[in-house]
Amino acid sequence: MKKTIFDDFVPEITAHIFRKCGSDWYIPLNTVNDYNLIYVIKGNGSYKINGAAHEVRQGDLISLREGDLVESAAGSNGLMQHFDVNFRQKYQNSRIPARGEGEVLFPPVYSIGLRQDIIDLFRTLTVSWNEQRDGYLMKCQALLMLILNRLAEIIIYDAESASGDYRINRIIRYISTHYAEKLTVEKLAARIRLDPDYFGQIFKKRTGKTIHQYINQIRIQNAELLLQSGRYKVHEAAERCGFSDIFHFYKKFRSLRGFAPSRCIPK
Repeated sequence: MKKTIFDDFVPEITAHIFRKCGSDWYIPLNTVNDYNLIYVIKGNGSYKINGAAHEVRQGDLISLREGDLVESAAGSNGLMQHFDVNFRQKYQNSRIPARGEGEVLFPPVYSIGLRQDIIDLFRTLTVSWNEQRDGYLMKCQALLMLILNRLAEIIIYDAESASGDYRINRIIRYISTHYAEKLTVEKLAARIRLDPDYFGQIFKKRTGKTIHQYINQIRIQNAELLLQSGRYKVHEAAERCGFSDIFHFYKKFRSLRGFAPSRCIPK
């Protein structure tokens, strides 16, 4: 399995805030101590990062690292609102490489647009951080890791373009937990209020697969895990993963895995 520079990185949040900047908001030149991730969802502002001036607006992601010299101020075309999270590496045995070490990293300023899935993750992080209920640190850490993963998909690994449709991400999450049910293009399209034909087109553009191909892939992956557990027979795993026809299951399994499902059952 291919590893990436973020696979072993575990963040520890040191501060987090959802900030609504007034017209006089200003942070004088300072040195960043931890990683600092800022997602602008409204208005505009100005940042000077290591001497380079940046005009930021809604949809921009600002990524600061330890040692960066930063100065920032409110913009003139609308009061800026942004999520702001500071974090450091929790364990010393793995880290994100520093700037200039040869790895492709988040640039200081990058436009990802207003992405509802990322906004929702940040909002949940904000509520959990402010409420501080039992277990909130673990939850906030997990939410930040999900945010970093999504940003890596968009910016570094080019898994989707900056114009990716958050509605397709909703359906992908829905399929991941409802794959055992009877799923149709029409049913899934209705969940996000899209025409089925148009939905099928943008889904394939986003995933590289038709909806049926994607559903079968998820079903086969989960059936394989059930069989590897040794607790299920082939027909039981097939039924639990949404296959009502055992012969169709065998055919799809062989097509995707290259061997019979019975091979997965421990001896």
